[in-house]
Amino acid sequence: MLTKFETKSARVKGLSFHPKRPWILTSLHNGVIQLWDYRMCTLIDKFDEHDGPVRGIDFHKQQPLFVSGGDDYKIKVWNYKLRRCLFTLLGHLDYIRTTFFHHEYPWILSASDDQTIRVWNWQSRTCVCVLTGHNHYVMCAQFHPSEDLVVSASLDQTVRVWDISGLRKKNLSPGAVESDVRGITGVDLFGTTDAVVKHVLEGHDRGVNWAAFHPTMPLIVSGADDRQVKIWRMNESKAWEVDTCRGHYNNVSCAVFHPRQELILSNSEDKSIRVWDMSKRTGVQTFRRDHDRFWVLAAHPNLNLFAAGHDGGMIVFKLERERPAYAVHGNMLHYVKDRFLRQLDFNSSKDVAVMQLRSGSKFPVFNMSYNPAENAVLLCTRASNLENSTYDLYTIPKDADSQNPDAPEGKRSSGLTAVWVARNRFAVLDRMHSLLIKNLKNEITKKVQVPNCDEIFYAGTGNLLLRDADSITLFDVQQKR
Repeated sequence: MLTKFETKSARVKGLSFHPKRPWILTSLHNGVIQLWDYRMCTLIDKFDEHDGPVRGIDFHKQQPLFVSGGDDYKIKVWNYKLRRCLFTLLGHLDYIRTTFFHHEYPWILSASDDQTIRVWNWQSRTCVCVLTGHNHYVMCAQFHPSEDLVVSASLDQTVRVWDISGLRKKNLSPGAVESDVRGITGVDLFGTTDAVVKHVLEGHDRGVNWAAFHPTMPLIVSGADDRQVKIWRMNESKAWEVDTCRGHYNNVSCAVFHPRQELILSNSEDKSIRVWDMSKRTGVQTFRRDHDRFWVLAAHPNLNLFAAGHDGGMIVFKLERERPAYAVHGNMLHYVKDRFLRQLDFNSSKDVAVMQLRSGSKFPVFNMSYNPAENAVLLCTRASNLENSTYDLYTIPKDADSQNPDAPEGKRSSGLTAVWVARNRFAVLDRMHSLLIKNLKNEITKKVQVPNCDEIFYAGTGNLLLRDADSITLFDVQQKR
């Protein structure tokens, strides 16, 4: 995990990324809503009008608006440019758990402990629909990203999928006069209701805290107090449980699909965030905090960024480093992508794969060093446990077939970093943090005592830069000084 930004505050119960600006909203257990710039690590604004905890928060995709819902039974719509609350929607009779804008229509969806889900029109400022059917607190309700569906999770141990196409037809067809058509019960002349339960998903043994749709596939993920994360699949006629991810050892508070990879992220009151492989249904990574229970997760709509809220604040993080390993020589850029070494000519913009890398490491290549004299590369892989880091020494094939590039035999050894220091010599910072000089056959030619350092860089033939916590040293390998 790469933590990009961390805040300390009261317990964070809600999170929302701005789709375009480097902003994130956090709603806190003490009633305050904070607006942070996670790139500059600064607090831009705070909004303090709710009484008691604020659990629901969501940015609007286009307008300068956000919506919040709190334990004071109020839903507030705010304009962050005007820095004030525009209006308050009243109707719920208990705590409000989540509030979300619809991606297209002027609707807000709210879930509440009064066992109902409500759809509001924020332009007319009215409640247009009440979804009843759960018989315990509704912990979460979200719109489908592209279809007329809603998913909800409740402490009644069910996840429900609702069809709201009737609502769209009625509220958005021109010339439909509501009062004429609709009777008192919310059923119109033809007996069609605004929102109907399409699927009831049963399988969790305890209350369900969160449910979310997959951005593109007909899948739902849910997390519950039975400590399980479940994946469900649905079609037009039915929905069924696909699998369960087991590993959390306390209530799962939130679970979301990764927007672009086959992964699920979940977090829990067991003080951990877990990443699951969707195809294998196994845990890939676990990130723990010592004292903070996690409450909520958010995925950025178009960047590989995530945020998690816990007892002591929140973190914005990436799962992995996205910058590829690269080296520039003259007008040539060599870089690693998808298990290939590629070469880009800046002059002709020609980009070709020059060789295939041998697999066998589950970590991506971290950095590389290129030797133009021998047309050789050193590719360093940084493991999460630094001791296990390795490097590969390859000679790039002369006449590479870019359609079907060779996979030459590389030489692999352990070491934190390997860089060329001369035409036929390279330096390796090994796991004991001492310096080895090796030849093209990957044999040690000498060992050099160096000042304590945690990283080495090329600094011209025969020279290295050594980095430690608070200084950089220029080191001459020949003269060992």
